[in-house]
Amino acid sequence: MTLESTSAARATAAYTLPFVAYLALMALERATSIPAQIALPIRYAVVTLLLVLVSRPYLSFRPSAPVAAIAVGATVFLLWIGPDVLFGYRQHWLFRNALTGSAASSIPGELRSSVPFVLLRAAASTALVPVFEELFWRGWLMRWLIHQDFQKVPLGQYAPFAFWGCAVLFAAEHGPYWEVGLAAGIVYNWWMVRRRNLADCILAHAITNGLLSAWVLSTGQWAYWY
Repeated sequence: MTLESTSAARATAAYTLPFVAYLALMALERATSIPAQIALPIRYAVVTLLLVLVSRPYLSFRPSAPVAAIAVGATVFLLWIGPDVLFGYRQHWLFRNALTGSAASSIPGELRSSVPFVLLRAAASTALVPVFEELFWRGWLMRWLIHQDFQKVPLGQYAPFAFWGCAVLFAAEHGPYWEVGLAAGIVYNWWMVRRRNLADCILAHAITNGLLSAWVLSTGQWAYWY
């Protein structure tokens, strides 16, 4: 293996491994019925370790436009809850079927009153999930769809197939919330194209998730934590 291929493999792992590990652990938890109070801390610990050991050299936490990023994140939050608040159509078959699943919380009822568990879930949703998701979606996939040697593609380079393909796949990841997931993916992709800075997308995503966590805890609409 050449030095160049080693560097490429290291970069690919840095951008993709935390996200892939998160999904794999989630699938394992569902297959084995590991209790959430055990599974969730382990999942977050593993992903955090991977971010520190593998991804850290490729991460930046210095947004170029922090105030605007906060506004973008708040806008996506409003897009996310807006349809349910205004129209309440989440029970329609388009959002409740074998392909998308249905909007139901993965958190058992008895854990919803556990302050440590709920705080961990909210903190991870706000501070951890945006990091590994933005690494994967905007940092890697949006560039890889342009050229498989993604490091040759600058962050935020626009290509129609990559932009819309990434948005559609991001929507698919969000199951019964696919339509607001698509809207969020489009906004986050646009923000990456505009700022060309992963930290701006991480901050925007963190604001969205933080506000959504506050919404869940203040309204008791646990289905948003599916």
